[in-house]
Amino acid sequence: MLVIIKSAPDTPEGKRGIKLARDMAADICLLQNAVYFSQKDRLEGFCGTAFVLGDDARLRGIPSADMEKGVKEINYEELVDIMIKENKTVGVF
Repeated sequence: MLVIIKSAPDTPEGKRGIKLARDMAADICLLQNAVYFSQKDRLEGFCGTAFVLGDDARLRGIPSADMEKGVKEINYEELVDIMIKENKTVGVF
């Protein structure tokens, strides 16, 4: 399962998206303002795979060096491929 999150870490929607992914043992894709979750210590021990749209991160001034270890930068084409491979996709929070 893939949970797509677009809301910032300080919003109820963003927090709900991360909680849902944790509860469902799902992977996440961070886009728009949710890319701030990719910064170090923001995912608070999230165990699934975290993808971040590189273009959205760059637009918000987040370099790869500031991202949590293990966060995978992807582009829109790769996101489409990931969604096709997943059995379920949930979003957008």
